[in-house]
Amino acid sequence: MNVREIIRLDVTESTNSIALELGNKGAAPGTVVVANSQTGGRGRLNRSWLSLPGMGLYFSIILRPRLAPENLPKGTLAAGLALCKAVEAAYSLCPQIKWPNDLLLGGRKFGGILTETESIAGSDSTYPLVIVGVGLNLSSPEEGFPADIEERATAISLHTDMEISPEMLLETCVTAVEKEVGRLEKGDFPLILEEWLQRDAIQGKVLTWVTPGSKLVTGVSLGPDADGVLRIRDRAGTIHTVLSGDVNLAGKIPE
Repeated sequence: MNVREIIRLDVTESTNSIALELGNKGAAPGTVVVANSQTGGRGRLNRSWLSLPGMGLYFSIILRPRLAPENLPKGTLAAGLALCKAVEAAYSLCPQIKWPNDLLLGGRKFGGILTETESIAGSDSTYPLVIVGVGLNLSSPEEGFPADIEERATAISLHTDMEISPEMLLETCVTAVEKEVGRLEKGDFPLILEEWLQRDAIQGKVLTWVTPGSKLVTGVSLGPDADGVLRIRDRAGTIHTVLSGDVNLAGKIPE
């Protein structure tokens, strides 16, 4: 049985950055970089991720999945499902997912995923390097979350009386991610998507989408399609496919 290499850091700028560097140097798939805190934790759309010491679980997994390039974005959905299953199994909670990479409890965000892909020039591998970075809030800061996120953020400890073991949760999460990515490699995305949709936090709700061109689109979420791409139907009935940009819950579709 292969022994997983876990690289433990007290403080780092970003576990994803370290994992990308190690992956480029040939680190084995399944290698994990975990830190007690991050000074430059990254989220989607270049946002920062609050990574305070002792408050969360911050780690990145080095993968090299046997997937065609067009299927790589599905990895984020597979990872989201995996993390939900891990938290469900560990703490009997019912987390949901806000497309594409936010993990929610009680409608508030407790976790996020940042998947980064890189082809290695000169590598003898036909499969690209994929880093799945994860940040989970295990507990809230003593003084509370910062004012700019306090109404949107939560932590696992606020939803369970069970003792939270970062080491146990790390192993549970990594194993779950590898399992779901393995299913993806076998072509099981339709079943992965079916399970993902059971945890979809925004399907049927009104969203605003800020497109990459800064255009604002408001409509009802139809959930991700068979390729994992989010669809929004506006008041005129036009269905928009969301490949990138910012998506947020809105009040109602304007007249």
